[in-house]
Amino acid sequence: MTEEAGDAVQGGLTGEEKRANVLRLAFGDDEERFAQFLRLVREEIPEGTRVVLRGSVVTGCRWKDGAPFDADGTGTSDLDLTLVGDEAVALFKPTGFFVPGVHSRPVSEEDPDIAPSLIPLREALMALTGRPVNIQASRDVVIRFRGDLLDQPYLTLIEKS
Repeated sequence: MTEEAGDAVQGGLTGEEKRANVLRLAFGDDEERFAQFLRLVREEIPEGTRVVLRGSVVTGCRWKDGAPFDADGTGTSDLDLTLVGDEAVALFKPTGFFVPGVHSRPVSEEDPDIAPSLIPLREALMALTGRPVNIQASRDVVIRFRGDLLDQPYLTLIEKS
């Protein structure tokens, strides 16, 4: 991982604090499991795709109500993985967007068919982490807007190749 804008202070958290939260909350401080997660993602994403993790695993608490990560029991909080780039956005069907061609809805239990090629990756990541994993795609402008202007923390996992 590299120090990029998403690794700067956002929402009062430094890049190091965001990474520490992710490692502790999603991977039980197991660096090898975290590395395996990154390998699985790296193997399946299109070339030129940046990958960020957002949400309560980064901040330690839910945005909506401030409840701690996994407040409803171990493995109940999900991981919000966002693929950033043109090729990632192209993986989604036209009906799979909040903003067409710019910001997708997440592939999740509620919406499994909007990006069929991402289902095997999602299933492998859920098996590895023991929790739901939602995968969406966005253009860089959306991530920068949310992180830089709205101060919503995200952690860059994989830089654009």
